[in-house]
Amino acid sequence: MNDQTHFYAGRPAYTFWRTAVGTVKPATFDPVTHFPFKIGQQDKVATAGSCFAQHIAQHLATMGLTYLVTEQAHPIGTPEMASEYSYGTFSARTGNVYTARQLVQLFDRAYGCFTPAETAWSDPDKQRWYDPFRPAIEPGGFWSEAELHHDRARHLAAVRQMFESLDYFVFTMGLTECWLSKADGAAFPVCPGTIAGTYDSDQHYFQNFSLQDTVDDMNGFVQRLSEVNPRAKIILTVSPVSLAATAEDRHVATSTTASKAILRVACDQLERAHDQVAYFPAYEIITANITRGRYYAKDLRSVTDAGVKHVMRLFRRHALDPEAIPLAGKRRTTKRRQPSTQEQTYAAAQAIIEATCEEQALDRAAPG
Repeated sequence: MNDQTHFYAGRPAYTFWRTAVGTVKPATFDPVTHFPFKIGQQDKVATAGSCFAQHIAQHLATMGLTYLVTEQAHPIGTPEMASEYSYGTFSARTGNVYTARQLVQLFDRAYGCFTPAETAWSDPDKQRWYDPFRPAIEPGGFWSEAELHHDRARHLAAVRQMFESLDYFVFTMGLTECWLSKADGAAFPVCPGTIAGTYDSDQHYFQNFSLQDTVDDMNGFVQRLSEVNPRAKIILTVSPVSLAATAEDRHVATSTTASKAILRVACDQLERAHDQVAYFPAYEIITANITRGRYYAKDLRSVTDAGVKHVMRLFRRHALDPEAIPLAGKRRTTKRRQPSTQEQTYAAAQAIIEATCEEQALDRAAPG
């Protein structure tokens, strides 16, 4: 007699809640089953995305991988200065890229396919200048508009180098809510006026991107990246960090749930549609019932270092080539040398638990 009386009989333990979640210890929770990529030590890994992507970048550099940084700090600067100015925080000094629209526009700006109408913001006295697409990248702003444009040209060249030389691109999707320019649809990382610039309802408008918007933008990015770098593979994650504030007239928790659901479904559709795209469940690891909220700080929004370490422990287990793992974390003992500027930047970044987050500026508007 056939013991398999129905489809679910004999299915793997990870397909059942009781055996995969309900009776598992939180520290051993592992929702990764079949990850398609194995990153080798020589593979160049680049990162971009929301605040949570910064944590991933910090840990990749300590795992023995080739973490790609194409926008380097000046060699005479200190590691602390490099970290303050976001060198090494991402592979290029992009600042946070919260939405899919920002990402595809970043690509188009880097390759000269899109030049936004708003090129610079200034303070009221025009003493300091800010990049509308990286408003927090230069603490205190640039001294002149010319300096801003020079830095942006250098930055976009580094973005092109990143896209063309990477083997793996880890992108953390963070938000669906976005502020855009009415002139040309340019997407800003935050509402004008929160960090720099001036909000003007005649010039700026709010949009909450739909699932279709997000998938269309990401499909466009996948196509563009494959044209300049056919070997590139993309690893998507969704940020578990809640919205700092919502522009919708509803509770921020409701907006957060809607936004994260859209992003997670978008990742699912993209992974199914493209062989070069995979999803890594960092969002599930942090937010799953089994963790009982222990991976969130007191503000119930920021992710703790313990949570990030759990994510990266599983990333190392499932996404790294086993031959690369023994090399991770080993120290050279044969010859002592001074750490490079890039390594010093990594070390400074490692000391920072709270990620630099433009969206955090919205907290200043909260009552009380």
